[in-house]
Amino acid sequence: MAHEGGQMPIQRRVPKRGFKNINRIDYKVFNLGQLDQLIEKYGFTEITPENLYMNSLISRTDLVKVLANGELKTKINFRVNAASKKAQDAIVAAGGTIEII
Repeated sequence: MAHEGGQMPIQRRVPKRGFKNINRIDYKVFNLGQLDQLIEKYGFTEITPENLYMNSLISRTDLVKVLANGELKTKINFRVNAASKKAQDAIVAAGGTIEII
């Protein structure tokens, strides 16, 4: 589709509007089911941002948040930046501990 007179499409000419919350914390989110597979695959003894970073699963500055999707079969200790209440309950129920850092 050729543009008449070489003009850019209208959405390119109109400035973008919108609000970006600079205080928003972006977490790298992991579900318990995912972590259970990673524990098996990498033989983790605990889940920490350092472990995940060393295995190239997150970048150095990522904050880790755990959500309760899936199930955790492994008794393992977590040191993460955030976790949902349900995820915390599931970790404790599996015999592990969780520390929010």
